[in-house]
Amino acid sequence: MKANQPRQFLVRDVRLPYTAAEQDVLERAKQVFCRAVKGGEVQITEAALYKTSVDARKKPDVQTVSTVLLHVNCTERQEKTVLSREPRITPFDPGSFSTEHGDEPLEGRPVIVGFGPAGMFCALCLCENGFVGDRAPIIVERGDDVEARAAALRRFYLTKQLDPSSNIQFGAGGAGTFSDGKLVTRVGDPKCGWILRRFVEFGAPEEILVRAKPHVGTDILLRVVANIREHLRAHGCEFRFRCTVRDLRLTMRAGGRHVTSVLTDDGEIPCGLLVLAPGHSARDTYRMLLDHGLDVQPKPFSVGVRIEHLQSDLNVAAYGDAARDTLACGAVGKAVLLPPAEYTVSHRPKPTADDPDPRGVYSFCMCPGGEVMAAASEEGGVVVNGMSRSARDGRNANAALAVSVRTSDYGADPMAAIAYQRTLERAAFGVGGGDYRAPCQTVGDFLNGTSGAEPSRVLPTYMDGHVCMTDLHQILPGFVTSLLADGLRRFERQYPGFSAPHALLTGVETRTSAPVRIVRGETFLAYGTENLYPIGEGAGYAGGITSAALDGLNAALCILARWRT
Repeated sequence: MKANQPRQFLVRDVRLPYTAAEQDVLERAKQVFCRAVKGGEVQITEAALYKTSVDARKKPDVQTVSTVLLHVNCTERQEKTVLSREPRITPFDPGSFSTEHGDEPLEGRPVIVGFGPAGMFCALCLCENGFVGDRAPIIVERGDDVEARAAALRRFYLTKQLDPSSNIQFGAGGAGTFSDGKLVTRVGDPKCGWILRRFVEFGAPEEILVRAKPHVGTDILLRVVANIREHLRAHGCEFRFRCTVRDLRLTMRAGGRHVTSVLTDDGEIPCGLLVLAPGHSARDTYRMLLDHGLDVQPKPFSVGVRIEHLQSDLNVAAYGDAARDTLACGAVGKAVLLPPAEYTVSHRPKPTADDPDPRGVYSFCMCPGGEVMAAASEEGGVVVNGMSRSARDGRNANAALAVSVRTSDYGADPMAAIAYQRTLERAAFGVGGGDYRAPCQTVGDFLNGTSGAEPSRVLPTYMDGHVCMTDLHQILPGFVTSLLADGLRRFERQYPGFSAPHALLTGVETRTSAPVRIVRGETFLAYGTENLYPIGEGAGYAGGITSAALDGLNAALCILARWRT
């Protein structure tokens, strides 16, 4: 018989009461593995929590559902036996990846426009794989660095004077910096694990590696972004903050149009290749690309409102009596066994002969213990978003309730999609009186077709209550308000109290995703170009921090495989 060899396995679906200690979870996983071994001895040398979540579907039996990573010394035959007998056990893939290096000469330094997750992780991969020193990327960001950006946001809240260059949408870290900092993604790429490990390396808590729904929070994200910036500077990266790209210099070559330089507020910057990671609110960038004849296409997006509930009410709805063990507002020093409750809801009406492809309504970016944020990036428009800090210990929870908008709603022109968003944002601004006061309505009034009720149990968090109670039906399109009302009634069945009359709706949420896509090919090159790489959420290829970071990483791998460092 062959000798034992070190191997790694994941033991999934390890269920225990939520009060169980971590050591109990690890012991249960070891028992599952040992029972699956048929004959012979194995040695489990290490056990560690890999992922964990909460299952509260069968209250009061609230459980943790965990995946445990085991390091085991066993034979190949024993491994085959275990895998055939116990479907919960699978071999562990650490999610490593390799890089290839091309030899095509690069005429100048890479230029990366946008320092959100896509641009950030593209720069990380390039710097750590040979693009260093005088070959390191130049990073151009229209907004401020994180420290100055946070100060600009505070000034906006105090003075109601918006800085169009530095705000929740624009600046180091991207739009996701002032959010809940969710790192969960539906993308099944093993490289997502590498991305999470890098977040930890730069200051995120290690618990994001094991949480099924990892999040960081704005307060920690600011530090992570600053640490990544300094790491890149140490590799030779040059940063140009508060520097907007106004135009591109392009020449025709055999492989297509070639970007030779970018024209910015700081002057002309020569480039060997251009990585364009502009974020979903860079409307002037889309216009500039269209003017150059690049293929920019409209795509569906969503609009809606933010709904606010008391976090304590959601905890009770989710956990029942176990809600006493959540991080409730004011529970300083209390042992927390359950995280603040969160939810995901969606509804799509059944197809009919008159409507074979009905629109959907869904929740997006749910922020437990968070606040509704003023997310405008243009003067004269009101936009809302959600944010949580790492502790998620605020009194309210909020989430976007969004309804699908189709290209047929605004036409084939990409700029018409932006005009559609802008019209709603300006209507919200006008209703509020012109000082970024957000339109707000109780759920009771919204569903009853009335207005005038003032906030009671749930108090608005937007700009510390800087709202105008009004009728949202006067701002949003009829198909949006109709589906929102339908969704509110249906979501009440899943979460009692979801459509409580005192819950609040604040508008408008228009920046759920980019309304256009910069068309590119399999090697990440924009169609018709030979050195322009559009990436991330603003290019229309990601939706969230982790997926945008992954897009930037994959683009960097394509760049490395082609160009000489």
